[in-house]
Amino acid sequence: MELALVLLVVVIALTFDYTNGFHDAANAIATSVSTRALTPHAALVLAAVMNFVGALLGTGVAETIGSGIIDAPLGSAGLVVVLAGLLGAIAWNLITWWKGLPSSSSHALIGGLTGAGVASAATVHWSVILDKVAIPMIASPLVGFLIAYVVMVGVLWVVRNAAPGRTTRRFRLAQTVSAAAMALGHGLQDAQKTMGVIVLALVAGGLQSDYEIPLWVKLAAASAISLGTYSGGWRIMRTLGRRVIELDPARGFVAESVAAGVLYSTAFVLHAPISTTHTITSAIMGVGATKRLSAVRWGVARTIGAAWVLTIPAAGCVAALLYLVFSLFM
Repeated sequence: MELALVLLVVVIALTFDYTNGFHDAANAIATSVSTRALTPHAALVLAAVMNFVGALLGTGVAETIGSGIIDAPLGSAGLVVVLAGLLGAIAWNLITWWKGLPSSSSHALIGGLTGAGVASAATVHWSVILDKVAIPMIASPLVGFLIAYVVMVGVLWVVRNAAPGRTTRRFRLAQTVSAAAMALGHGLQDAQKTMGVIVLALVAGGLQSDYEIPLWVKLAAASAISLGTYSGGWRIMRTLGRRVIELDPARGFVAESVAAGVLYSTAFVLHAPISTTHTITSAIMGVGATKRLSAVRWGVARTIGAAWVLTIPAAGCVAALLYLVFSLFM
C-alpha cells in the first residue's frame, strides 16, 4: 500500500513539474518572442534545454522544500499529506493558466504543502516559511523592479547617441543570451522544488532516511519541467510579453538579465524558493517605468498582484480540503 502511494506521489509530483514548465515557460521566453529576438519555436527549444541544465546545477532549494516546510508523518498519513499538497498546487496552476495569469507555481506548491500540513496537524515550520518564502516573496519583486529600473536608465544613457537601428539589432542578439540565462534560472529554482517533494515522499514512505537528492530524482524532475516548457504557455506569454507593457529589445534584455541575476543569487546564496514569475514580471515593470509610469498597464499589474496574494492561501485551502476528503478513506 505504501509503495503504491509513493509511486502515485512521484507521478503526481512529476505531473506538477510538467504543469510548472508549461505554466512558467513564458517567464523565460515572453520578452524575447514579443520583441522578435527569437521565434516562438526557437525560444521554446532554448528554454527547454536550459531548464534541464539549470535543474542539475544545485540542490539548496530542493532541500528547503523537502525538509523545511513541513514534517510529514511517516507512512501512509504522510504520503497523503504530500499528495494533497501537490494536487492543490496543480489545481491552482491550471486555474491561473486558463485565466492567463502569471501566478507562482512555487508559491502554489508551498501553499499546498502548508494547507495539507495544517489540516493533518503535521508540524509546519512557520519560521522557515517566513524567512525563505514570505520575506523573499515581498523582497524579490521589489528588488527586481528597482534594479531593472536603475540598470535600464544606465543602458539608455550609454546608448543615447548610438544609431537606433544598429542598437536594436545588437540587443536582439543579446536577448538570446539573456533568455538562456533566465531559462537556466527557472530550471535552477523550479525543478528543484519538485525534487524536494519527491524526496519528502520517499522519506515518508520509508524508502529513504535522509533528504539527499538521488540522481534519478534530479533527472526525472529536469526532464518533466523541460517537456512542460517545450509545450509552451501561450496564454501567459501574451500577458507578460505585451499586456503589461510593449517591450523593445533593450528593455527585454535588461529585464531578463536582472531577473536571472536575482534567481541565481537566491538559489545559490539563500536557498530560498522564490517565484520566477514574480521576479520577471517585476523586472518588466521596472524597465517599462523608464519610459514613463503610465507606460506600464497598472490595471493588468493589479490583476497579477491579486493572483500573487491569493496563490498561497488558495492552493492551501484546496489542499486542506483534499486532505480531509482523503482522510475519510484512510
